[in-house]
Amino acid sequence: MKLLFTGASGFLGRNIKGILEQSYQVETIGLTKGDNLFIDLSREIPSFNESFDIVLHAAGKAHVIPKTKEEKQAFFDINFQGTKNLCAALEKSGVPKAFIFISTVAVYGCESGELITEEHQLNGTTPYAKSKIMAEEYLQDWCSKNQVTLSILRPSLIAGTNPPGNLGAMIQGIQNGKYLSIAGGKARKSILMVEDIAYLIPLLVEKGGIYNVCDDEHPTFRTLEAVICGQLGKTLPISIPNWLAKCFALVGDCLGEKTPINTLKLRKITESLTFSNEKAKRELNWKPLSVIENFKIR
Repeated sequence: MKLLFTGASGFLGRNIKGILEQSYQVETIGLTKGDNLFIDLSREIPSFNESFDIVLHAAGKAHVIPKTKEEKQAFFDINFQGTKNLCAALEKSGVPKAFIFISTVAVYGCESGELITEEHQLNGTTPYAKSKIMAEEYLQDWCSKNQVTLSILRPSLIAGTNPPGNLGAMIQGIQNGKYLSIAGGKARKSILMVEDIAYLIPLLVEKGGIYNVCDDEHPTFRTLEAVICGQLGKTLPISIPNWLAKCFALVGDCLGEKTPINTLKLRKITESLTFSNEKAKRELNWKPLSVIENFKIR
């Protein structure tokens, strides 16, 4: 089967493209020389010379806090308009049998909570969350009109080799000796092994649906710190009490976003935020990989 993979040059693609190529004829579209089709989806409608059985749409903008109107608009240009342009191209070349969209748990707009399900309202207010919500809604309408089986995956934090975002920052901080554990690292976070995205695809092609995807363990920060330290040959970082961290965070609020910690970052570190994967396991007969057992940082 022919599979079109957008965003294959990013973190997700680097970790799963090889797995996909074992089962599918993979074509990629993106902004690197290694892509089969070099094009900016946010600005152009591509022209395909063939049709595809499956589309895995992972191209998107994330891991950035916008500071200007232009930076905020970029989320909508890439995540929403890019999706519309991709669909316009597929209408001309032939619609796929299945469309798999990589969304995010950020659409729920939750800063804390336990085992949040797919039934939760989409309350996300950031440009990232709003643009993903708009793309989800557009795809639901487009796929319904064109009789395409749609799957929307809402991953939590994703673990894999050289991860971006907060997990990457944690690894770098521990490696450089500039990371402090806070309040014993007891807060839990839902995490997904990146390879599970590839393993989910054959389960989704026929079924479709909207699914939170993460492993079963929802590890604590302290557990993640131990895994990372073990691989780096480092001792566990010192854990400071919450009251001291709050003092540092208040100073960080005054100094700006580049400081190691501020009130927003502190809240994310000390409050648990987990998501339920029960729907995906039940409906797809999916068994997620254990992050603790499989996470390799390099």
